[in-house]
Amino acid sequence: MKTYMPKEVAPDWVLVDAEGQILGRLATRIASIIRGKHKPTFTPNMSTGDYVIVINADKIVLTGNKLDGKVYTRYTGYQGGLKVETARTAIAKHPDRVIEHAVFGMLPKGRLGRTLHTHLKVYAGSQHPHEAQQPRKLEF
Repeated sequence: MKTYMPKEVAPDWVLVDAEGQILGRLATRIASIIRGKHKPTFTPNMSTGDYVIVINADKIVLTGNKLDGKVYTRYTGYQGGLKVETARTAIAKHPDRVIEHAVFGMLPKGRLGRTLHTHLKVYAGSQHPHEAQQPRKLEF
């Protein structure tokens, strides 16, 4: 039995409104679309997915006590350089990074994952500069 390998897959553009959506559930759906798991031509080692535009990232919802309990950390490399930020302050400062962090953790690591990172466009407000690509609106 021969293995099927898609020749050329033209990616579509999908528009997702994050207003009132739960962060983790939204991130899993976005990661699945970026990987291309919704297409019959899905191949695990190829980029066969679509581009995803997320708007209203500042209106994302976290359930339970995650606004104060979820912590984002980064290390500068210097002694005492551990920076800690709660989800509440992260959403207030840069809500696009919160969604990117959740989705990128669900994508594969390595060369394919770095390619798929460019397929996600996140905007805090309701405006985006990708009208020329004519994205189709996706309802969850």
